[in-house]
Amino acid sequence: MTNSTEWKTLTEQQQKVISSYHTSSPIAVGKLAKHFGIVVKKATLHGNLAGEIKEENGIVTIRVNSHDVKARQRYTIAHEIAHFLLHRHLLKDGIQDTPLYRSHLSNEIEREADSLAADILMPIEIVRDLIGKYSTEMKGEQLYETIAANLEVSKTALKIRLGLE
Repeated sequence: MTNSTEWKTLTEQQQKVISSYHTSSPIAVGKLAKHFGIVVKKATLHGNLAGEIKEENGIVTIRVNSHDVKARQRYTIAHEIAHFLLHRHLLKDGIQDTPLYRSHLSNEIEREADSLAADILMPIEIVRDLIGKYSTEMKGEQLYETIAANLEVSKTALKIRLGLE
């Protein structure tokens, strides 16, 4: 398990900012967004939208579906932060993501945002520490559920990060 190619495209300063939030879990993704000057709002979005990010009048705003579970909202915020860092030039038109994190943009752009979102929410060092902490007591699905709960992400997202799905 390594950082994504997308992580390596960030500036050193961007990596430092994100890493400064990787000192404990769960990652304070809302505070991270604020650090980058992004406003995060919960909103009732159409049933097929998990979130959206848009820049208007110099203000970047993420709207996250208030009806989604907390782990999904957190992943959506991280995914939209990734769009901000990787695809800022596309924000004027806005990016809306479905529950499968697909937008009107290419699958490649969405895959890039997914990869960086995983780096943001599930830092390698913390995941390894949690595996070490709990793997002597539990195995399999129980281990994944416990680690996911610590990170406040879905078990599916964690398993994808671990290369198990």
